[in-house]
Amino acid sequence: MYNFAAALGVLFGLLYVSGHHEIGSIGDDVCRYGGSLCDNPHYVLTAAILAAVWGKLVSVR
Repeated sequence: MYNFAAALGVLFGLLYVSGHHEIGSIGDDVCRYGGSLCDNPHYVLTAAILAAVWGKLVSVR
């Protein structure tokens, strides 16, 4: 679950910089396919945080 949370964190970063037009033409392609997520990347960050919390709750040590 931590790997999934980390992947969502990377996706958040990509969407954030794409939404602010900081990575050039690649950002335009990303925002074309994920337009609503480029406008609101905090949705992905919230999902990453929830995945990390869930992973912490269900981990058995």
